[in-house]
Amino acid sequence: MYKFRPILKSMLWGGEKIAPYKGVETELRSIGESWEISGVKGCESVVDGGKDDGMSLTELITRDKAALLGRSNYERFGKEFPLLIKFIDARQDLSIQVHPNDKLAWERHQSKGKTEMWYVVDADEGSRLRSGFAKQVTPDEYEKSIADNTITDLLQEYDIHKGDLFFLPAGRVHSIGAGAFIAEIQQTSNITYRIYDFNRCDDSGNPRELHTELSKGAIDYTVLPDYRTYYDARNDELVPLVSCRYFTTSMLHLTKPFEMPLDELDSFVILICTAGSGTVTDNEGNTVTLRQGESLLVPASVKGLTFGVNGKLDLLTSWIVE
Repeated sequence: MYKFRPILKSMLWGGEKIAPYKGVETELRSIGESWEISGVKGCESVVDGGKDDGMSLTELITRDKAALLGRSNYERFGKEFPLLIKFIDARQDLSIQVHPNDKLAWERHQSKGKTEMWYVVDADEGSRLRSGFAKQVTPDEYEKSIADNTITDLLQEYDIHKGDLFFLPAGRVHSIGAGAFIAEIQQTSNITYRIYDFNRCDDSGNPRELHTELSKGAIDYTVLPDYRTYYDARNDELVPLVSCRYFTTSMLHLTKPFEMPLDELDSFVILICTAGSGTVTDNEGNTVTLRQGESLLVPASVKGLTFGVNGKLDLLTSWIVE
């Protein structure tokens, strides 16, 4: 089981919540993102502690292959770790964005697309986010709304609170609002089309680049009645949240010891601790501690986990099965 050194990223819109939430010391300010587990080229996670301390995630996959990823995942993804795990702290509104699907991303960038999900870890009073269109629009109407600064009028906005959940398939227009603190699970892809950025400038005073034409062809213009994902939160059992070909994510609100059998699962498991603390012990007796703001990668070779709880332990679990 592996913990990794967080990759902290200072952003124009970033806040000051991530470091204290994770319990890490840093001189970096305006931290918008902490990349918890990443196989993105140039930003590969590095093991923190244990006998493999200092090894990159890519090196682990090269060595352990299907024992780490699972047989079907290794056949599907090879040496590329298929998920990117982040915490996001928005002091200001993020840009309005969209991500291409696999087909379009490969045609344009020889890359995977980006389907993702957001779990709201915390939110300041009055925090909001945008997900999907509020009414039907054509590609030309969309493009005109960017030019005349009315794009926000076309999008569905939501007040958000701790525990809210949004699934964002590739092609869905979205934006995280100021005051949101979010755990994000996504495909391993760093392709983002910036649609609108509220006329902000970068540190050099230049307007930030927009990708209007690229985004126009990447958007899914379908209108849905509601873009939230609803679930029934329960203590001390695995609660399903999102299931798609890119990830299956569930929630654990633990108040007492809990056992999770994994012997029939042909996949790695990611554990993201959103609150509390406890221990995780695998079927061979290896134990690691886990606290708020930490993430853990459990190899596919592990056949079961036992959780110990210090008062409470809140986890997001994620794996990949087709």
